[in-house]
Amino acid sequence: MIGVDAYPLGWVAVEVHDGAFARAMLAPTLYEVITKCSGVAAIAVDVPLGTAPDRWRAADSLVAEQLGPRRGSIFRVPPGPVWAENDFAAASKRCHEITGERLSRQAWAMRPKVLEANNLARRHPALLLEAHPELSFRTMNGIPLEHAKKTWAGQTQRRHLLTRNGIIVPDDLGPAGQAPPDDILDAAAIAWTAHRKVTGTAHSNPNPPEDNGNGLPLAIWA
Repeated sequence: MIGVDAYPLGWVAVEVHDGAFARAMLAPTLYEVITKCSGVAAIAVDVPLGTAPDRWRAADSLVAEQLGPRRGSIFRVPPGPVWAENDFAAASKRCHEITGERLSRQAWAMRPKVLEANNLARRHPALLLEAHPELSFRTMNGIPLEHAKKTWAGQTQRRHLLTRNGIIVPDDLGPAGQAPPDDILDAAAIAWTAHRKVTGTAHSNPNPPEDNGNGLPLAIWA
């Protein structure tokens, strides 16, 4: 099972075998991650998979409610037609026309990664699932995490939670160690969720997932 997190130069992936850390890698595209990891049972991605045609997704609001002080780490995913626009001004206008609210720049900045991941999810619907690192860590911890992921205290707590759950991230990750520490820990956290999905212990938000009518159920797993 693999967890994949977007970072500025592409994607960082962490693979787990039987719930334990196996390796970390970097790739410029999500497709390359899939081809390098053929035979895996599940790939969890920290990117929205699937959109509603005419509304915000329920999954994002449900997860935000659970994250407490970390709720700023998740953004609401706008309706599908918004992503079809070519620039932020047009997308924000379209979002307002459909929902009555403007689009955030944080959401729009993820557009290239969102389009890439959703294209692959439609081709591999049984392989890819959507996860969110802060929700994964919150599930491990039982309550929302107190410290932000870019702080020393936050990263120390996240490594401790991973270790407690059998995923010991080594100090030396080879070339993958060039990625930001928080992105590596995020990838490891959602790899844990991918393992839970395969073993039948994960749960979806919402439960059951929303049906957007095009074959991609709308849910964030943990």
